[in-house]
Amino acid sequence: MTGHRDGGADGREAIAAARRVVVKVGSSSLTTDGRIDEGRIAALAGVLAGRVRGGRQVVLVSSGAIAAGLAPLRLARRPRDLATQQAAASVGQGLLVAVYAAAFARHGIQAGQILLTADDLMRRAHYRNAQRTLDRLLELGVLPVVNENDTVATDEIRFGDNDRLAALVAHVVRAGALVLLSDVDGLYDSDPRHPGARRISRVGSRADLDGVTLGRPPGPAAVPGPGAVTGRSAGSVRVGTGGMATKVDAALIATEAGIPTVVARADEAAAALAGEPAGTYFASHDRRPATRQLWLAHAASARGTLTLDEGAVRAVVVRRASLLPAGITAVDGSFDAGDPVDLSDPDGHVVARGLVNYDAAEIPALMGRSTHWLAARKGPEYEREVVHRDDLVILGPARRRARTRPDDHGDMAPPPAPVP
Repeated sequence: MTGHRDGGADGREAIAAARRVVVKVGSSSLTTDGRIDEGRIAALAGVLAGRVRGGRQVVLVSSGAIAAGLAPLRLARRPRDLATQQAAASVGQGLLVAVYAAAFARHGIQAGQILLTADDLMRRAHYRNAQRTLDRLLELGVLPVVNENDTVATDEIRFGDNDRLAALVAHVVRAGALVLLSDVDGLYDSDPRHPGARRISRVGSRADLDGVTLGRPPGPAAVPGPGAVTGRSAGSVRVGTGGMATKVDAALIATEAGIPTVVARADEAAAALAGEPAGTYFASHDRRPATRQLWLAHAASARGTLTLDEGAVRAVVVRRASLLPAGITAVDGSFDAGDPVDLSDPDGHVVARGLVNYDAAEIPALMGRSTHWLAARKGPEYEREVVHRDDLVILGPARRRARTRPDDHGDMAPPPAPVP
């Protein structure tokens, strides 16, 4: 598999056939000497306009707001502190979208700006609103240009990179394909600057990443999704330097949501969209998890942690049962009913995330008690789960434990029957 170059037979025809595609482009592909290059934007707009003229829909996720704000603010390089980054983004975002609007207008296409923060995809009501807005823009023939709202996002509620944002947007709009464009022509089995490094043309599963050295994601660390390749959960993947890790992580998020993905160089955008053997193709899984499940796994930020005993861990992870108060041994954090919380094993390893049915202050009095006991003494409203199985997703290495079930139907599927 490693280094093999294959054509459309590897499944890339799904990219060419997709009615709706999300394309992400990074700052490095839009700039020359650290400044926005209008020629590069014009070239990309021409490629995407061709796709639209062919009767397809395109959503563009673009970085570059901070880079666009450097020259007007007389900044020699990208600032490191958050406040100056946000100031640069405030100035640059308007300039960047103006360049995009002019570039697409030359092809008779109206562009529209969408700014998102991680919080917009952490809260279900905001998620649904973003979905409705994007759908309506596409129905009206508008090409949405999406970026993280760097002006208001904080370190605690930011994506940290637009690769993961693009993967989540692809799920929001129910895209048929995702194309991640950068200054590297795909995934290599080691640092592509080193002699002997070979490009990987196709990734069929996480197992294909065993032994691959990936780059360290740039910028402030974002909370990784489950199984993020920036850690150690994808075989023997190791962390090196560079930014490819975030792209592979995003590709895995998308493909596990049923969306085929290509990572390619920006000047190969036309070939990648046409299903030609450009970059690295990530094959999709056959299933699409429910929106809530993907939201919980990759967008939601836990407001607290519930520690479980071993029996509860087995029930939740292996048997896919709801979490009952009897299996909880500790609670940490301040959260309200309906907030996302992490579920950890006795050693502190997070094994799942779910939406909690009680406030943090209520749970200590419930811990270790059966629902029948609680209902008899506190009332029938206490005969309910702390986290219902339909509002729960298995994370990280625990997902592999869950796969040992012979009747398993996927990491995010609910169990076939409740466990009392």
